[in-house]
Amino acid sequence: MKNNQPTIIVALLLTALLSGIFYFMMPQSYDRNEAPLSEFSTKRALEKVKQISKKPHFIGSQNHVLVEQYLLKELQDLGLQTSVQEGFTMTEKGTLVKSKNILAKISGTKNSKALVLLSHYDSAPHSYSHGASDDASGVATILESVRAFLHNKTKHKNDIIILFTDAEEIGLNGAALFVTQHQWAKNVGLVLNFEARGSSGPSYMLMETNKGNSKMVDAFKAGNVDYPVSNSLMYSIYKMLPNDTDLTVFREKGKIQGFNFAFIDSHFNYHTARDNYQNLAKNTLAHQGNYLFALVNYFANEDLSNLNSDNDQVYFNIPFTMMSYPFSWIIPMLLVAFGLLILFTFVGLAKRALLLDEVFKGFVPFFGALLAAGLVTYMGWKLLLSFYPQYGDILHGFTYNGHDYVYAFVSLTLAICFLFYKKPAKKSSAMNQLVAPLLIWLLINTVIAFKLEGAGFLIIPVLCSTLMLAVYVFTQRSFWLLNLILSIPALIIIVPFITMFPVGLGLKILFGSSILTVLTFTLLLPVFGNFEKKNIWATLFFLLSIGMFVKAHQAADYSTDRPKPNSLVYLLNDDTKKANWATYDTNLDEWTKGYLGEKPTDAKALNTNKLYSKYGSAYTFMAEAPTKNIPSPNIEFLTDSIIGSHHFYKIKISPNRNVNRYDIFVKNDVTIQNLIANGVKSIDFESNIASKTSGKILSYYMVENLPLELEFSIKVNEKLDLELLESSFDLLSHPDFTITKRKSWMIPMPFVLTDAVIIKQKIKPSINTVEAQSVPFSNRRFMPADSLNIVMDSLK
Repeated sequence: MKNNQPTIIVALLLTALLSGIFYFMMPQSYDRNEAPLSEFSTKRALEKVKQISKKPHFIGSQNHVLVEQYLLKELQDLGLQTSVQEGFTMTEKGTLVKSKNILAKISGTKNSKALVLLSHYDSAPHSYSHGASDDASGVATILESVRAFLHNKTKHKNDIIILFTDAEEIGLNGAALFVTQHQWAKNVGLVLNFEARGSSGPSYMLMETNKGNSKMVDAFKAGNVDYPVSNSLMYSIYKMLPNDTDLTVFREKGKIQGFNFAFIDSHFNYHTARDNYQNLAKNTLAHQGNYLFALVNYFANEDLSNLNSDNDQVYFNIPFTMMSYPFSWIIPMLLVAFGLLILFTFVGLAKRALLLDEVFKGFVPFFGALLAAGLVTYMGWKLLLSFYPQYGDILHGFTYNGHDYVYAFVSLTLAICFLFYKKPAKKSSAMNQLVAPLLIWLLINTVIAFKLEGAGFLIIPVLCSTLMLAVYVFTQRSFWLLNLILSIPALIIIVPFITMFPVGLGLKILFGSSILTVLTFTLLLPVFGNFEKKNIWATLFFLLSIGMFVKAHQAADYSTDRPKPNSLVYLLNDDTKKANWATYDTNLDEWTKGYLGEKPTDAKALNTNKLYSKYGSAYTFMAEAPTKNIPSPNIEFLTDSIIGSHHFYKIKISPNRNVNRYDIFVKNDVTIQNLIANGVKSIDFESNIASKTSGKILSYYMVENLPLELEFSIKVNEKLDLELLESSFDLLSHPDFTITKRKSWMIPMPFVLTDAVIIKQKIKPSINTVEAQSVPFSNRRFMPADSLNIVMDSLK
């Protein structure tokens, strides 16, 4: 069969289609002039981002108080009555803090379920993040959308609650405080939460559902958002990752459903000092506003009392709209696809349109390309890490030149594909070779149907390619324009994952992008297989790959625009009166070497009390440091008593300097039971079960230097063995230290406790404390009544 496909025209059309798919994911323009007051204005929202993110404003800092005051005034200027919810919460992970939530309500006309507009206003601690994207962008989106909503005097049935939560960055504590303790929480029907894990790119919708998602999907579609970007696979993946938002608390603790909206590109800025106003993409903020302005107008008048469902839907976006269908369709669609492939294959063989030996030979280039591309990318990235060890400093795994590497390996994969499919077969090579990838795709979809139903939409491109095969079998002609049209679903549905996976999961997943590229290429063999002079196309993509690797190399070193994360802490052991410098860095630079020296010691000895880090980081190097006379905290044993088989303690720890954080560790496998901290229990703490068996039991983020009071019990035959780490985030400004300022091409490392002065101290009864066992029963000190009741219940 003669190949009549105009290769250059098809290549140009494919390029235009791909460009359009990515271009129309989000608004590409925003109001550069003043928008009407009746509309959401990106420009007005940006001004609010600028004000909120002037300086880092983590909980406990003075700037945090200033942001709180600014937000209260902004809401009051809108004519809303504001309130502040304040109180201690302790999460199941042991994070304790006194949070301040900022609230306002726009009353509806009916006594119906309320709509919550949610964002957090604290920035990430430790790393000097200004919190422009995470999460001033969300707060500003809500403020500007509410302003336009009120200006339009929009009639609405439902109450609208504006909730700016506190302490999200350290443990979702503000959300927990609202859900578990605020009276408004009982009447919430739906939450719209705005978040960020980067500073650019499209905003993805991720829903949080209690049961089935069917009604939620229908409701979102009815909101008629201009640029929806979401699919059911994304949430399936999201649930597997160690990422939670405030909305997770609403779903888990309050059984309240909602929608997350978050952008993830430029992930290298996440939780760093580069999360500032200048690095927030303007069209990304416009995308957030596009979501909220449409949805607040819709959900303000919809019934929010019945969004639960027993059924699920597969859903995915195409430009400007969403598509969905029930999970119950997945297996029938799979069976139809299997049936059609078998039918068309047998008809093709019977009509000699397909040749059996050529069909079987089609598995050779398919698996060859799949294995070659996967191995080359996997080993290639490993090789690059050895050439560029500085990439190990980027904890979340997406480097500043990460997009260049994505394009480089995808181009290299396309070159490999063209090489494996360059040899012509006896007859209609593309259609004979298509059977193999179709069969593999159907096997993949079989696994999906039973293990990952959220990815059920991947059957649609398979069906489209099967139709390409059908047209050829019955006409023995290949229509290039029809094939190109039928390739559009694969381009829309599959291709965005090729770039999204490495951005969201790190460049370690690049081999997955290469494998997905091969799977897409082979699924579209009726198009790519008919390209003329495939060896030339392979050469072109190989050269493009080399060009992208060169571009990536030019941006491999650190600079002012691509700063190196580094870390330094001062640790003083108050018991031994010895001190150390320590770092989390794997690659020391001139700044850290100034304190650790050229040959620092392995820091394994300092990791006995390992502080939490999202990526499991531990101290890497240490060196001796001068002992400073830093005042240690006061530790008072207010209660030391025995009841039955349990020993009860109440301990008060008070700082003698400005402190930001306490971490309490239990040693020797002592089981801590009935833990109460500053008057509160853990949200998921059961009184008759030990909170921890070893390791860290509590992280207390201090506000206003308030002391920590702990109440707990251990078994009589166990010996109390606790350690305290008291941290202040002021190493660079502490009067007892003269720390050199970082170079312009350096930033504090995110996700770890850095730039801190830490005092380590044993928590043990003072020498004047009388052993409880020797005190007559009538003279023993007891726990407060509330605590005692909890304890007695646990002993029953």
